[in-house]
Amino acid sequence: MRLRNIKGSREVIGASDYVVHEEETKAGTWHEIFGNDHPIYIEVGMGKGQFIMALAKRHPENNYVGIEKYSSVLLRALEKMDKEEEPLPNLVFIRMDAENIEKVFAEGEVDGIYLNFSDPWPKDRHAKRRLTSTTFFGRYNKILKKDGKVEFKTDNRPLFEFSLESVKEAGWNLVAHTFDLHHNEEMNEGNIMTEYEEKFSSQGNPICKLIADR
Repeated sequence: MRLRNIKGSREVIGASDYVVHEEETKAGTWHEIFGNDHPIYIEVGMGKGQFIMALAKRHPENNYVGIEKYSSVLLRALEKMDKEEEPLPNLVFIRMDAENIEKVFAEGEVDGIYLNFSDPWPKDRHAKRRLTSTTFFGRYNKILKKDGKVEFKTDNRPLFEFSLESVKEAGWNLVAHTFDLHHNEEMNEGNIMTEYEEKFSSQGNPICKLIADR
């Protein structure tokens, strides 16, 4: 999907109090950034921010970092934050490529990782770019605490099957998985839907989900 560049989006992002800038962020300093020692959870590829904003509201005892590569998409999340009646002090955004997460998060600094409706990168030669590739699981392995988990949702069945194999190949444990989340009472309990999830499920597409740990 080609994303339209929105004029002035980088300037708005640069001036936003909700954004932490990659070039100014040092691994191991996130508790200082939030000003507390609460657990830290990240969403890689957060899109317009609906999921992580709802999560931050539901769990004020946790800190959340939304990672988004595209300025035009992050801008939409900032617009949503501006419409909030009350600020969310436990949520910040960062515009960066997920390939660099080891540079901004230290070993064992992250308590959990969420991946929602990630780019499938359908061509085989681009498999390493998928956020559920063994390459990325290697990165998650370094920044996650020992008991940390990765949770992944998608409506793309081929990507999900690829991801199930990646979990095994990376030496991780498949804690739970389903090919139809919304009809799985146990895994769907407390589920927060993303914008894409609402759209695809309304069209009758089943949503897949997996949870993995080491």
